[in-house]
Amino acid sequence: MYDDMARLAALSPLDGRYRHDVSGLVSYFSEAALFRYRVRVEVEYLIFLARSPRVDFVPAFDVSQQASLRALYRQFTDADALAISAWDRKVNHDVKAVEYWLRERFDALQLGAWNEAIHFALTSEDVNNLAYALLVRDARDSIMLPALGQIETRLRDLAVSEAATPMLARTHGQPATPTTFGKEMNVFLARLRRAVAAISSAPLTGKLNGATGTFAAHVAALPGVDWPKFSTAFVRSLELEPVLLTTQIEPHDTLAALCDAIKRTNTILIDLSQDCWRYISDGYLVQAPKPGEVGSSTMPHKVNPIDFENGEGNLGLAGALLEHISRKLPVSRLQRDLSDSTVLRSLGTAFGYSLMGYQRILKGLGKVGVRRDVLLADLTAHPEVLAEAVQTILRRIGYPEPYEALKQLSRGRAMTMEDLHRFVAEIQVEDSVKAELLALTPEGYTGLAAQLATVLEGR
Repeated sequence: MYDDMARLAALSPLDGRYRHDVSGLVSYFSEAALFRYRVRVEVEYLIFLARSPRVDFVPAFDVSQQASLRALYRQFTDADALAISAWDRKVNHDVKAVEYWLRERFDALQLGAWNEAIHFALTSEDVNNLAYALLVRDARDSIMLPALGQIETRLRDLAVSEAATPMLARTHGQPATPTTFGKEMNVFLARLRRAVAAISSAPLTGKLNGATGTFAAHVAALPGVDWPKFSTAFVRSLELEPVLLTTQIEPHDTLAALCDAIKRTNTILIDLSQDCWRYISDGYLVQAPKPGEVGSSTMPHKVNPIDFENGEGNLGLAGALLEHISRKLPVSRLQRDLSDSTVLRSLGTAFGYSLMGYQRILKGLGKVGVRRDVLLADLTAHPEVLAEAVQTILRRIGYPEPYEALKQLSRGRAMTMEDLHRFVAEIQVEDSVKAELLALTPEGYTGLAAQLATVLEGR
């Protein structure tokens, strides 16, 4: 039980203040979870050995025995994790600790005849790389992608409901051609969908080929087995993509690519957070206050955009970690060094800060409402945005230097609709063109924004 004092005494906010928010990741990235995934790899490897007709020194398991073996990881308990940890403290080797614990469990299950087949011809990295690939895949599919899917759903709702809500756009922070709020949300949705597709489709690879990737121990003990074929089949049985050409370690290239894909996704969400923060600041979005919540220690009126700020900060932390992980993991001196091991243990931290960001942004999106009246008032206060439309229509009919004429009328000054209508009245064009120009309004000058707001793009 993770009590209140444990949270208060935690070094990391992910295990302290934010523990509840990221608790779903504990089943994948905690030390106990890593032990469980290693047990899974060892058990499945042994069962696979026993099924191979050429590995004659490993007796076959009956159905009941296979079920008992798989229960070792499917019903893995806190007591099991503590027992492996005790072995780890004794031998100072976490993978060997798993092997010794398995021997104890085999004896208890009356499977001691298989003890010498446990961890047969493997190096620790054969177990670790597969365990990490499995836990990362499961965390991605069970926790991260559903959280991102919820953000997608909320963005889609906003895009559709506000598809025709006109809004002043700003380029370089200055009033620009109008858009609609729904279209702007759909831009983020399309970007997010593309980024999430890269996360979900990122392959995760694994290897099982011995201490320096040569199958040396395997071949020395059982030269008659086609070990590359065996290795490929076993890794595929775990629903991972096999890699045969490695040093001692799996090269981590696909894991690095996944980290990069998550980092890109987080960057898009930081962009969304900052825009929503600005929309709240400008009064375009209003936040529903939470009863009992305080926005400021001294200003009672404050309802701060804390969810978007918190999301931005946590995604920034995640990005820094993911950047280092993706750069570090593919680099290992000669046939291996151990610097990747400690970095891999921080995967859960990177995923945790990412998940925190997703949850806070989703919470923020769920609390906001669109102030259509404020959007409209701000837009109609800037009729100069119609200068683009007027000069473009005048270009169509061959009017001389319309851009320069509108620049003189509108650039760097507070142009009014009366100014624009006076300009139209004075130019020498057909009455039909004048009528066309006089019919222009800022709120009507949104092009295909409403249509674009409902387009599903990105996958």
